[in-house]
Amino acid sequence: MASLGLPGPSSYHDLCCYGAGIAGNIFAFVLFISPLPTFRRIVRNGSTEQFSATPYIYSLLNCLVCMWYALPFVSYGVVLVATVNTIGAAFQLAYTAVFIAYADAKKRLKVSVLLAGVFCVFGLIVYVSMALFDHKPRRTFVGYLSVASLIFMFASPLSIINLVIRTKSVEYMPFYLSLSMSLMSMSFFAYGALLDDFFIYVPNGIGTILGVIQLLLYAYYSRKGSRDEARRPLLVTHT
Repeated sequence: MASLGLPGPSSYHDLCCYGAGIAGNIFAFVLFISPLPTFRRIVRNGSTEQFSATPYIYSLLNCLVCMWYALPFVSYGVVLVATVNTIGAAFQLAYTAVFIAYADAKKRLKVSVLLAGVFCVFGLIVYVSMALFDHKPRRTFVGYLSVASLIFMFASPLSIINLVIRTKSVEYMPFYLSLSMSLMSMSFFAYGALLDDFFIYVPNGIGTILGVIQLLLYAYYSRKGSRDEARRPLLVTHT
């Protein structure tokens, strides 16, 4: 087929690989912009209220570690992992900066210390990986750090899953957020599998499983909630 000017097997493989990576970037972008309504509210009210900056601080560290793994200093040929995490780090840093700007003095100090801690930890990872390891063991070292970071991030929805089961309500599990995370994980699982990169497909495989569980729970409890509402009387009289 290649001799007739048609794409050969390697071309199809590359096309599928880049397609999966680009899809993962798109779905990740949806996740990155999902907190915008929260921060519009913070800016509008001039206060962080009861919101926490911890998820954005941790996401920033996760993006920085995964970005470092994907750069040529550590790995070759995973540029779409570098792009998504560079964009993600920029978003998380912007969210954290807004939080610091509108927080009270006590919260501002706490978040600023955490932010400084993130950059210190990331700087230490970069220094250790460059100073103590050659390229191949460096990839392994940073790769396992990125796997641990991603698994911890993907495991964070377990508390929401537990809440859904306990309350039998999907009120606190937005459908489109769960769908976007599932699709992003599936895309990067395929990207990592096509590249035969253990450090990409393993954590994203776990993320895919957890995402599918969330979607199944959403389908079950939203349908159950609709049936329960349908059984309620239209008029309730009080005696």
